[in-house]
Amino acid sequence: MISNMDITVYQQARLSRDARFDGQFFIAVKTTGIFCRPICPAPAPKEKNVEYFTTSIAAVNHGYRPCLRCRPDAAPDSFAWQGKNTSFERALSLINKGTLTSQSISQLSERLGISSRYLNTLFQDNLGTSAKNYAQHQQLMFAKSLLQQTSMNITDVAFSAGFNSLRRFNDCFQKKLKLTPSSLRKNNAVATDTISLFLSYRPPYAWSQLRDFLQHRAITPIEWLDKNSYGRSFTWPSSDGDGDDGNEYIYGQFTATHNADRHGFNVNINISDITYLMPIVRNIRRILDLDAAINSIDKQLATLIGLDTKLCSGLRLPGTWSLFEAGVRAILGQQISVSGALKLVATLVQHYGRKQGELTLFPLPEDLLNGDLTELKMPKSRRATLVNLAQFMAEKPQASPDDWLPLKGIGPWTIDYAKMRGLSEPDIWLGGDLGVKKALSQQGITLNPQDASPWQSYLTFQVWNLL
Repeated sequence: MISNMDITVYQQARLSRDARFDGQFFIAVKTTGIFCRPICPAPAPKEKNVEYFTTSIAAVNHGYRPCLRCRPDAAPDSFAWQGKNTSFERALSLINKGTLTSQSISQLSERLGISSRYLNTLFQDNLGTSAKNYAQHQQLMFAKSLLQQTSMNITDVAFSAGFNSLRRFNDCFQKKLKLTPSSLRKNNAVATDTISLFLSYRPPYAWSQLRDFLQHRAITPIEWLDKNSYGRSFTWPSSDGDGDDGNEYIYGQFTATHNADRHGFNVNINISDITYLMPIVRNIRRILDLDAAINSIDKQLATLIGLDTKLCSGLRLPGTWSLFEAGVRAILGQQISVSGALKLVATLVQHYGRKQGELTLFPLPEDLLNGDLTELKMPKSRRATLVNLAQFMAEKPQASPDDWLPLKGIGPWTIDYAKMRGLSEPDIWLGGDLGVKKALSQQGITLNPQDASPWQSYLTFQVWNLL
């Protein structure tokens, strides 16, 4: 629940239906047993009948069921920006990628280098529930979203949300959410290759700046943009190493169209294996930075002298699809212009990208181990760096970018760039970047980037935006 010192703020946000607070707290109504988002269009209940919760799972654990009108499952998350413990943040990230649908709690704990008991302690301290219950709640809320937004049949919804059996899905859904899956079905189930979802964010959202940044770095034919949309092809590792058609990955494409009036994106997704839909949607949210607590970020950056009057409100962190892609882009972009780097990346995709029907996919690490990369017009030493990274990622796909440092040709800038765009880490300052130096010099600004912590990545993009 929310502390007394915060309640006045949330009371005002509730009554004004302030979208800037969407997902940062939830309103539970004692008389109906329902909890809502602050933007819910239903008549506002009396304050004496209201309880406030910072997470939807807390409201569920107190016996409330989600509103069918405002759909709490569609609210932007904020967990990724709230954690102060590295292990907790990593655990959240892995669970949101669907790790617990194929691994146990003990396996996840071992991967994090902590005990199962300590992992659950972290979740109890931060979210008031266990890691397993958190994962199950995420699956249920994702399933609820699919039931209300799509025409997928209930069996496909269950497997898309990470459940291994329809019976377990139905039992869990009714027990936790006090609803049956069929009661949420608004449309008759139809067979379709395209899944359409609406993904929300908290305003403001500087879409034109994000679009322009992506446009200047878009790789044809794996990315496409127009005035209101961004899309791309993608791959995702198969959990068992044996993906669709015998491959070690699944693949697909998406197009996200900005809807400013509704504060979100209409997203169409095609995917070769629907059981991976949940982590795919999570990754789309990450690369479009839909879950940022942007008002808190902007407020802190506005305190930096010299930047305050030049701040672009709602500027987001544009991600790349994968850590490997971010590392490749960083290596190919070392000490050259953005346009020069883009040509190299496009050449790499042309010669080493995978084909799936009409789709062209960004190369996987093993694809770069089968050639000498002479098509890339750059120093031999840099081509060797690319091969070294590919070899390392093929052997240790779960390793941290910090582990790249011993690789010849990879320094702190490359690692930080990969963290910032491939993992969307929020506290990376690229002070040594040529573009950052140029922008600060042109504007005559002197900054202490530590004053922006833990949002130094957003500071980096604010400075780039001044060019």
